[in-house]
Amino acid sequence: MITVCLHGAESTGKSVLAARLGHPWVPEYGRTYCEERGTDLTMADLLAIAEGQADENRLAMAARPPLLVLDTDQLMTAAWAEMLFGEVPDVLMNYPKADHYLLFSPDVPWRDDGTRFFGTDEARARFAGLAEEMLVRAGVSFTRIGGSWEEREAQVRAAIGELLAGVGP
Repeated sequence: MITVCLHGAESTGKSVLAARLGHPWVPEYGRTYCEERGTDLTMADLLAIAEGQADENRLAMAARPPLLVLDTDQLMTAAWAEMLFGEVPDVLMNYPKADHYLLFSPDVPWRDDGTRFFGTDEARARFAGLAEEMLVRAGVSFTRIGGSWEEREAQVRAAIGELLAGVGP
């Protein structure tokens, strides 16, 4: 089984693409958490979100699909922790990692859906930088995804195709 995690700042197309790819996928637990409890988050909330995402990921992995798309994982929660609170608890960096990450650039319009925080160009750029920093800090492989919505989808499909063919990206 290959796991691919979609990673990056808010409003860059990750959730929409995860649902469109035609592969089993694990939705973002944090979105549901915030819709149910609000967006006034504490570090304890982020740790609960990380564990809830881990539970959802483990449940989906138990089915052993050839490829599993993760809408997010704890490395993105680590970026949130750094962005909101200026620190990353070690526990967030110690969860299992995906086989490959697709890092989405914030080069498409931001859309407020009621759970998003960072809509200014400056905040988006900072958050995107922190998201990339977490991938680098974790030492995981990743592919950059950017451009128009159509270009993003084509890039994601190509990267997944390469992973399934066993050639990388």
